[in-house]
Amino acid sequence: MPQIQQPSNQIKLTNVAIVRLKKGGKRFEIACYKNKVQEWRTGVETNLDDVLQISNVFVNVSKGEVAKSGDLQKAFGKTDVEVIVAEILKKGEVQVNEKERDHDLTSLRKEIATLVAEKCVEPETQRPYSVGIIEKAMAEAGFSVKQGKTAKSQVSECIKLLQAESNLPIQRARMRIKVTVPATGYPGLKEKVLESADTVEHEESGEEIELVMLIDPSQFRVINELLQKECKGHGRLETLTFAATASTT
Repeated sequence: MPQIQQPSNQIKLTNVAIVRLKKGGKRFEIACYKNKVQEWRTGVETNLDDVLQISNVFVNVSKGEVAKSGDLQKAFGKTDVEVIVAEILKKGEVQVNEKERDHDLTSLRKEIATLVAEKCVEPETQRPYSVGIIEKAMAEAGFSVKQGKTAKSQVSECIKLLQAESNLPIQRARMRIKVTVPATGYPGLKEKVLESADTVEHEESGEEIELVMLIDPSQFRVINELLQKECKGHGRLETLTFAATASTT
């Protein structure tokens, strides 16, 4: 007797990421576009239609076996597929084979090293390192890439570990900024701004005080909040460049 093929079994899935969640003693899976899962979890992507390859909940994506409504109701307390899919996306585990995992980790490590190289310099020369040197230092320091996190979110941790555990002299590149504040009416403001400076490269006074300074990037927010609090819209803060970029010319 010929078997009736379900439409889901006739769809060939490519570039698929299976997200799996075990709940109520059963396994539930959804089929997503590989690059979209992390974007959904970080809030970059908000449209479920752009994340899912098929808008359905499965017990086995590979075999095209769709979850029964009764099982969904028992495990999730509802049968609303969109709500259930969102929960699986949030709490489920992305299934990847060992080859894919190794490739993803290698790519993520390279991305982290590239970002670190862009943000850091050798302290004496103030020149940036190559990505290859950063990668070697990461291995020396024993930096472990976290697959579930973005490269950007792991940069600060990586820099701290390199400074503590590797033999590579490294510091964050200094940011060159220009601060403009009124010359009168805000006593002590200039001194507060200068507390965040590593080096003052230029100072000019008139109706306004203009300061060009090198700062640690972490101080940018400090100065910005200071101007908002003290000046209430009468001060300006501009980013000119990173010193590391300027020193490579």
